[in-house]
Amino acid sequence: MNYIPRNLEKVVSEVTKEYPVVLVTGPRQVGKTTMLQKLMEGTDRSYVSLDDLNERNLAKSDPEMFLQFHKPPILIDEVQYAPELFTYIKIHVDKNHKAGDFWLTGSQVFKLMNGVQESLAGRVAVLSLTSLSQAEVNRGRITPFTVDLDELSKRCKERNSADAPEIYNRIFRGSMPAVVSGQNSNSQIFYNNYLTTYIEKDVKELSDAIDSLKFLHFITAVAARCGQMLNIADIAQDADINQKQAKDWLGILETLGIIFYLHPYSNNLLKRLVKTPKLYFYDTGLVCYLTKWSSPETLENGAMSGAILENYVVSEIMKTYLSCGMEAFMYYYRDKDAREIDIVLERDGVLSPIEIKKSANPGHELVRVFKLLDKASTPRSKGAVLCMKQELSAIDRDNYIVPIWMI
Repeated sequence: MNYIPRNLEKVVSEVTKEYPVVLVTGPRQVGKTTMLQKLMEGTDRSYVSLDDLNERNLAKSDPEMFLQFHKPPILIDEVQYAPELFTYIKIHVDKNHKAGDFWLTGSQVFKLMNGVQESLAGRVAVLSLTSLSQAEVNRGRITPFTVDLDELSKRCKERNSADAPEIYNRIFRGSMPAVVSGQNSNSQIFYNNYLTTYIEKDVKELSDAIDSLKFLHFITAVAARCGQMLNIADIAQDADINQKQAKDWLGILETLGIIFYLHPYSNNLLKRLVKTPKLYFYDTGLVCYLTKWSSPETLENGAMSGAILENYVVSEIMKTYLSCGMEAFMYYYRDKDAREIDIVLERDGVLSPIEIKKSANPGHELVRVFKLLDKASTPRSKGAVLCMKQELSAIDRDNYIVPIWMI
């Protein structure tokens, strides 16, 4: 299998020199273990997986003995299966004060974080690995996406240009390493198996009372609403479950790193704003599979083409931050008059408004809405329209036109 280098490798190497524990979280099959095992080559670090039931049993029943058998430096895979280990890792760390002793992976982001925060506060670097970004697939340099002309000009030289059909091909194929690297050439078969494993293994682990078929209907109802404001009542009605169940199950999707939310930008000087978040998937291939598009062409011309394109752009921008080990301060804007800005990026105390459009020739009318942010107490930078145009250009001196392939 063709290994695609991950940008997070650099971050792991850096924090390993500073922190005793490095925890890499992210959903199943995004390549956490593969990346860390690649980084382990030629070192004396050993490996153990808690997918192995004997190892898991020992870690849960006698964590002290487990750590005697598996001495640092070590990579412990799927550590969420034995939260009992955290206290003993803490004891070891406090006694030895050695950077890089423990590398941990886990597929259950928040459940995992709770145990980590209690036991390992100040001792652990927590990093998130997502499915591949388009920059990683094209072996490009990755920096957090910003609306900065110098940075955009560098990206222009380093990325592979892509027209609308190619962008929709990327969206349809998705960004899971097994599909992108060619190990699984048919993405539809891959996602069918992925969902089965994911529901039967991870979802049942979090709540064994869940009916698999109902959960599949539910996640399909969620996928049909990607890029939209969250409406729990509608999702519950579509999936034929009650609203409490829908809310709990959304929590599971978020915990397992399948979905994330953009919250509305709020500022005490901006009145009359909505409070509901918008919902996105990290991987658009999964959305296309769930919503039953048969090809990139039907998707591009279909009813969901705009919503899935927005999901793709938002998740790609999010990935540029996470793969640099940074948090993305990313919001959307909507007021009570339904005036909306797709993305508001906040960085270094400055706001950057961004619109996403399928068009290749966006006009002036798209950026008028950006002026709504002028009432905020936070200064505003240049704005951008991310679209299908092939080259970097501008609408006017304050607003750039940025091709989606440049993210």
